[in-house]
Amino acid sequence: MYGYQLMQTIADRTNGGWRPSAGAIYPTLQQLEDEGLVHTTAEGGRKLVTLTAAGREHVEGNAASWGDPFAFAGAGVDLRGPLHDLHGAARQVQMSGTPAQVAAAEKILTEARRALYLILAGENADPDGR
Repeated sequence: MYGYQLMQTIADRTNGGWRPSAGAIYPTLQQLEDEGLVHTTAEGGRKLVTLTAAGREHVEGNAASWGDPFAFAGAGVDLRGPLHDLHGAARQVQMSGTPAQVAAAEKILTEARRALYLILAGENADPDGR
């Protein structure tokens, strides 16, 4: 595949959950080439990347322990929208809130972070018991 095709494939396989940039893909491909795991050839102004024999052997030898890197895609609720909205609200408070409002927002965000970790720990994060 070409680098751009790799970026598109990852975005497609993760249902848009991960959209790697050129700044992430191309240095990674260069590192893989330096390690002898892929080979890059110029073709029509684009770089075609293919696994080398060593790369294929590396994938085959480790695939069982890696699992499916795309298994999370489409699983459950997508939190990116609410997180984006929260970020926007926090930025607005930071930019135009009074010092007291900014301090209150900081407290709320700190508590939200704590509550999310409590959810992962299997504890009730809601102080009202809901």
